[in-house]
Order: sequence, then structure tokens, then C-alpha cells
Amino acid sequence: MSNIPETGRTTRVTIRLVAIQILVFSLLLTLGGRLWYLQIRNGDEYSNQASNNHVQQVVEPAVRGSILDARGVPLADNQTRLVVSASRTELMKMADDGQAVLTRLAEVLDMETKDVTDKVRLCDSKTPQPCWNGSPYQPIPITDEATTQQALQIRERAEDFPGISAEPTAVRRYAAPGDANTAQVLGYLSPVTDEEIKKAEDSESPLLRADQIGRSGLERTYDSQLRGKAGVTRYEVDNLGRVIGKANSDRAVPGANVVTSIDARVQAIAEKELEAAMKAARKEHDRNTNQNYKADAGAVVVMESKTGRIVSMASNPTYDPNAWVGGISGKDYQRLTGKDSNYPLLNRAIQGQAAPGSIFKVISATAAVNAGYDFDDKYDCSSAFNIGGQVFKNFESKGYGPIDIGRALEVSCDTVFYDLAYKQWQKDGGNKPKDKPADYFYKTAHQFGLGKETGIDLPNEVAGRVPDRKWKKDYYEANKDAWCEQAKSKKRDYVTQIARENCAEGMKMRAGDSVNYSIGQGDTLVTPIQMATIYSAISNGGTLYDPSVGKAVVSPDGKHVKEIKPTAHGKLPTRGDTRDKIDKALAGVVTNGSAAWRFGGWPQDKIPMHAKTGTAEVHGKQTTSWFASYTKDYTIVMTISQGGTGSGASGPAVRNIYSALYGVDAKGGIDRKKALLPSPQSKLPKIEKDGTIEAPQIKPPKKTEPAETAPVLAAGELDQRSQRPIATLDAGESPVSAPTALTPPLAATGRRGQ
Repeated sequence: MSNIPETGRTTRVTIRLVAIQILVFSLLLTLGGRLWYLQIRNGDEYSNQASNNHVQQVVEPAVRGSILDARGVPLADNQTRLVVSASRTELMKMADDGQAVLTRLAEVLDMETKDVTDKVRLCDSKTPQPCWNGSPYQPIPITDEATTQQALQIRERAEDFPGISAEPTAVRRYAAPGDANTAQVLGYLSPVTDEEIKKAEDSESPLLRADQIGRSGLERTYDSQLRGKAGVTRYEVDNLGRVIGKANSDRAVPGANVVTSIDARVQAIAEKELEAAMKAARKEHDRNTNQNYKADAGAVVVMESKTGRIVSMASNPTYDPNAWVGGISGKDYQRLTGKDSNYPLLNRAIQGQAAPGSIFKVISATAAVNAGYDFDDKYDCSSAFNIGGQVFKNFESKGYGPIDIGRALEVSCDTVFYDLAYKQWQKDGGNKPKDKPADYFYKTAHQFGLGKETGIDLPNEVAGRVPDRKWKKDYYEANKDAWCEQAKSKKRDYVTQIARENCAEGMKMRAGDSVNYSIGQGDTLVTPIQMATIYSAISNGGTLYDPSVGKAVVSPDGKHVKEIKPTAHGKLPTRGDTRDKIDKALAGVVTNGSAAWRFGGWPQDKIPMHAKTGTAEVHGKQTTSWFASYTKDYTIVMTISQGGTGSGASGPAVRNIYSALYGVDAKGGIDRKKALLPSPQSKLPKIEKDGTIEAPQIKPPKKTEPAETAPVLAAGELDQRSQRPIATLDAGESPVSAPTALTPPLAATGRRGQ
């Protein structure tokens, strides 16, 4: 045991504990004193030192690549303009949110104060255009049309315009070479949003707040290639904003150029011919409605038959895409999107849906052969077809007697196709269908590519509609309550009558549905690009190509060229020599059929022309004009909503486009020197060593009157080759006007499809 007394041990422990406490207290006191010294005594000094050095980023937007036509002519490029911009961040720091500055700015720019203030407000669900949908921290362009004098005033009086800048800037330009507007194909740009920046963070093409991106057309499809990569210069600056060094920076990389298959010369002709055809239609009297045709919208597609490449695509009404450059005004936005605008932003070549009328009959002819009916057998082309007391009339009640399917295509005999479709409907079980009906007429349409997108390299293409049994059932389930409610009405109008029928048996594939469908009427909807794809496939031997506008992507230095090769998505479902027989019949449409009166004098022996007219009708609308055609090189499809008959309204314009392509004059002579594109352009434009692409100058096309380009043969006049009477003019036929993509289809009346 230890000899140390207990009290001594306790004393020593106490001393040690006290010493430790003193040591800990001293350390805490020292640490606290040091913290006080750093944060309180010298806090401002160290804070100033920390803020003396920070990094500022200056973003240099990349020069956007050009969109060129097939010969290298710029359709969309850039030009330097004086751009006046406002920093919303700086304006919001002011007591009046910068209102006084914006008022002074409006005076200098000779603009309304409201127009200026509207441009700097931020877009949301409640704020109408114009407004800013880009980043609130990015300079907001007020105008890109400032004069040198205006820019000098702003810069010389900087104290009066805090937060306002006036700088020369490269801005987008839609050149419209030779008046080739090409608006819906090109699209337009607008500022990137915060949501889009976040979404693109981890992608191969991240976005900066200063970026503008494509919103439609080629600008959207090829946005990542065209946009390039913005440069970022990083400066180390002190607390006074003085540059004290330069940090790592990224150089701007210009965007690539996109070469298209569009030929600006042909595009200009197509646009003008479509416009002229619509104006001419408005001068024609419609006997059914007892007023002139409205011809309120239209589209035309010119396609290379062997590749699916688009040579021209026009939609009417149209607009000037330059309206979007620098921010669109409220007036322009209303004009493009308001209820009375007729929606010019729509590309009706890929978004306009309509019943096809008789241009659909090439599908019905194929379906009939696939179902076992002989193409060369004789079928009765009577003046009318009766099903259970309901009479389906032929065009103008005219009959041709027993004819084969080829002749039925030539003269567009409805009753032959009524009969074929009705017989097949009966074979499938009629009102009591088999468990697995063959449904040749519906399946063949799907095999031709209808009811789905063609795959064209333009955004927002619509699929159209094939009203087969599945669609019929789904449509009934979605609408039966509304139909049955309408059926209770005591009215006897057409809409109520249709509602009663649909309420009772709208889920059934009725005989009337099938015969109507066979001539491109009823609930069928197609787009011009779909029908152009089909007719080009008939031309090239049966290959269904994906339509394409982009032809190549060329790097800014011209060293890297990525060609966009034509791709196919299927073959026509024709058996044996059916395609060849249809091809021959479509040539007969031009020489002996419904389009012969529009193609008198055409050099058929040198440039064989094939065509099919179509006139479609829908309840409450005037007839829609369709004209589908092709040569060995090109396919052209035109449609005019509420424009009249196929050959009457669209035929002359289509002929004029072919005449421009091949250099054909009004008498049928061919002048190769005047031919714009006698054969498709396969090569890319020449790219210089520095990456520039030289392009020829294009002059605006001369104005033409579609009806005056070729001699018109009267009904019954003898064709000079066959000495056979030319088919009677199809002016009385009842085509179908299809609603636009924004309008729900009305119930089709189901009469003619010539």
C-alpha cells in the first residue's frame, strides 16, 4: 500500500485539473481573440482583399452556319446590324425599374414607349407577346435596325442610358433569293430559355444564356450543327472592375453550313405558281355554294422521284421569317398567330390534312388487284351505284360502260371503285364481319405509308389517318356520348342526321364507309408530302423513300463534309406488273383522261407525263383541289383548300412548274437553255479551300398566269394523238376540302372523289 496520505493524493489531482482547465481556457481565449482579430478588427480588410480578385465571363456568340440551296445559294445566313439591347438586371436596380431610361430610348429609336417596355418584360403563361422568353440576365435586344446616328446618340449619352448598349452584331437573315421565301421550310430562331439550358446541360450540345435556337423547320432540325459553340473569355478583375489578368478561355467555334436539296429558282417558281393558282381560283364561281371559291390555303411539293429529295416545298399563306429576327413585335405576332391569321406558320405540305379525293385511287386499284380482282377485267362504269336505297353517283352522272381498272383511273370513274370496294366488304362479312377480315383496301393504304409520318427531316409532321376498323372503334368510343346527345335533337339537318347514324351504328364498318373510302372520301386524311412520296414511288419502280431536305453538313472550314444519303422505308405492295399498268394509266390521264384538257400540246413523247386529278369534298366546305403527277425525274403534288377541281385549279400551275424545270414553252417546244433543272442536281456545290461556297446570283422569276401557258382543249375536242374525245371537264365534281391541322375534320358527305 502507498504511504502517501489520502489528502495528499487528492491535492495533487486537484492541482492537475486546475492546470488543465487553465490551459484549455487559455487556448479558447487565444482562438477567440484570433477570430475577433480576423473577423472584427481586420474583417473589412480581408473581405476587400478577397473581393479584389474575381472572374468575369464575356460570352461571344458563335456565328450561326448558313442554310444553302442545292447550288450554294444562301437561303438563311447572317449579316451585321446595329443592335440596341437592354440589361434587365441593370434596369431593375433603378427606382422606377428603368422606365425613364426606356422612355428616353424609345424617343431616340423613334418607337412607341409601350413597344420598348413590352420587349423587356419576361414571358410567362399570362404575358402575351411581345415579351422576352430568354434568360433575364442576358441583354435583351430592342431593335436590330438602329441607324448609325441612333447608336452614336446612345453611346455618347451613356449617362442617360445606363444598362443600354448599341453594338454591331451578326444577326440572322432570311435572304429570299429570287423571291424564294421558303419560310415554313427554313423556320425561325428565338432565345433559349432557362428550362432548355438545364435540359441540355449533359448533352453533346449544351446551351448558353446568349444562345438562340431553332423553333421550327430546318433551323430546328439541324440546330446543333448550325449553332456552333459560343466562345467564353474569362477575365480576372479587381473590385473596381479593372482587368488584372486573363483566365482560361474558350474560343468560339462557328456553326456548320447545311446544304439542302432545295433549288431556290424552282422554289420561287413553285411559290408564285401556287399563289397565282389560288388567286385564279378565287375568280371562279362555285356552282355548289353559289359563290366564288375561297382558295384559302394551299401547298405544293416538288420531289426528286428517284431519291425522295425535296426540290421545292411551298405553303400558302406564308410569312416573312425575318419578322422573328431581333424579337417579334406584338403586331406581327398577332398577324401570324391570331384567329384571323389563317395560321401562316403552318407548313401545310407536312401539316395540312385533307381527304385526298381521286388521287387515292392508285391505292384502291392496287388493293383490288391484291384482293384478287383482275386489273384487265371489265367493270361497269355506270352513272350511279345503289346500296340499300342510297345512291352514290358517278361524276356528273356520266357512265363509260364496261371498262378495265386502268381506264377507270384515266377517267376517274367512281362507280368502278364503289363496286370493287363493296364486293370486298361483302367478302369480309359485311355488317357481321369475320373474325379476321382481309380488309385489303385498308391494309394496302397502310402498306403505302398512310396513317404514319413519312420521316421527312422537318419537325412536327402529322400522320394523317386511315379510317380502318380499329380507328372506327376508337373514334366511336370517344364520340358516342356526343353523337347520341345530338341525336335527341328534333332537327333534320345533315349534322343531326349523321349523329343519329353514328349513335346507332358508328362502331360498324358500314357499306357506305367502304365505298366512300375507295375514292378517297369519308374520314381519310392525307398530307401532300405523303402523296408525293407515294407517287414518286410509282415513278421510280416501287421504292418509298424518306423525303429529305438536308443534303449535306459542311464544316466552317470546308474540310469535313457529311453527306445525307437518301434512305427508304419500304416498297409499294404491288403484285406482278400492277405498278406498270398503273403507270400506263396515269400517262393516259394526261392524254385521254381527266387532265388532258390541261396538257394539250405537252411533249409527251419526249417528257412522258403521268398524273391523277383529285377533287374532294367535306360538309360545310368548298371542294379541295388535288393534282398528283410525275415524270421520270420529278414528282409534283399540289393542293388548294376550297379551290375547286383538281385539273381546274391546280393543273395549270403544276404544268407551269414542269415547264420551268424542263424549258417547255406554251407550244410544247423544249429550250434547254431556259430549263432550270432538266435533271436533278446530284453534286454538292463547290467548296473553296477556305470553306466558302460560291453561289450564282438568282433573279426573281417573271410573273405568270397559269391558265395562259398552254392551249386549252374544250370538252369533247379530239386529242391529236389518239383521235379520241377528251374527257369532259371535271368542274362539277364534288371534291373534299380538308381541314387544316388545327381544325378537327368535319363529317365527309361521301360523294365524289374526282
